[in-house]
Amino acid sequence: MSKNPGAAAGMSRAEARSAASMAGIYALRMLGLFMILPVFALYADELEGTTPALTGFAIGIYGMTQALLQIPYGLLSDRIGRKPVIIFGLLVFALGSVIAARADSIYLVIAGRAIQGAGAIAAAVMALTADLIREEHRVKAMAMIGMSIGASFALAMVLGPVLNTWIGVPGIFWLTAVLAIGGIGVVVLLVPNPVVTRVRRDAEAVPAQFASVLRDPQLLRLDIGIFSLHLILTASFVVLPLALRDIAGLTSSRHWEVYLPVLLLSLPMAIPFILQAEKHRRMKQVFVGAIVVILLAELALYEFHYEVLTIAISLFVFYSAFNLLEAILPSLIAKMAPPDSKGTAMGFYSSSQFFGAFVGGTMGGWLHGRFGLEAVFLFCAAVTLVWLVFAASMKNPRYLSTRLLRVGSLDPLAARKLAQQITAVRGVAEVVVIGEDEVAYLKIDQHALDEEALMALAVPEA
Repeated sequence: MSKNPGAAAGMSRAEARSAASMAGIYALRMLGLFMILPVFALYADELEGTTPALTGFAIGIYGMTQALLQIPYGLLSDRIGRKPVIIFGLLVFALGSVIAARADSIYLVIAGRAIQGAGAIAAAVMALTADLIREEHRVKAMAMIGMSIGASFALAMVLGPVLNTWIGVPGIFWLTAVLAIGGIGVVVLLVPNPVVTRVRRDAEAVPAQFASVLRDPQLLRLDIGIFSLHLILTASFVVLPLALRDIAGLTSSRHWEVYLPVLLLSLPMAIPFILQAEKHRRMKQVFVGAIVVILLAELALYEFHYEVLTIAISLFVFYSAFNLLEAILPSLIAKMAPPDSKGTAMGFYSSSQFFGAFVGGTMGGWLHGRFGLEAVFLFCAAVTLVWLVFAASMKNPRYLSTRLLRVGSLDPLAARKLAQQITAVRGVAEVVVIGEDEVAYLKIDQHALDEEALMALAVPEA
């Protein structure tokens, strides 16, 4: 293992560039998807055949194809290589964007959005990141990707309404296609080719683990959580732009004046609660409390969506909890998944997130058309209440960190022997040694760990 003290990031220059490039690819794609969210409901009336139900379906349909295809794309990348799959996915995404940009009917937009989602590169991007970054720095690389997604969401919520004024929603779709092509340029020109491509169980889904992960009640609770969170987000934005324009009277060109301060003020609100959750070991309390805040925000939107100020306050409350939950949920997955099943658990978690967006868009549009926009906020509150029941019955997580140890190629007998030795190290709670991966997957108590004893069992970095 590397003992280079390095900079704070601890990566080599090549690793830092690779991690930044992968984060950029992910962010460019997600920026295009997110920019549509605050403006599409305002644009849909211009399309032939539009109904509220079809508007919601168009907003959410990308989530269905994304949820269905991202794990297969990741498995395909194990066979034919990461870069070809990522480039193909970005081309598919660009094609869907062009179809949506040229569409004059809601049905063509739905087709374009479905094709956008079919460019499901998330798992392949994570797998390539794992190939390019050493085990000891992989968590930092994944965190960079996570932060890039959060930043792209915040930027998109402001850019969407501004760009809608300048170039309209078709222009945003064209820009999304350009961003996808830019992502291909990053893959080809900036991302190095991995020396070795293999399955990394901390970053990729492993088919042999599907059944055990799907039967784990604690992991299923977290999948329900991210499903619910993105259902609520997407359903809310089926009608929120309409509430701002048609009920509160704020012209669409000024919607960014609500989103910008709400997002800027809500982002730092999560920090003290994340510290409480992680440092002071109050993860479940903070998690359940954030769900309660989401419930209150949706009830506030149901009751007070008639004025810009009350909508803005409700959104501030919502986003404060949303940002916190987006940070806590992946941390809970890492804590609760078996050490060698983290990649599989994250794969189903991510699919649940996108499936939630699909159901949220579809149900939000249908409820809006049938019962009015108030029904959508009430539905979101009901979903949050059900989620709260599942979350309240969740076990308290163990406050353990995931760690990978390079151990070299081992036969099964040697792997079992090494696992026993590692288990005896103070601070190691769980260990799975996979000889063919040349890695031991550990769960450790960072505060109690005997680092010197653990490192004595590792294979030094070449």
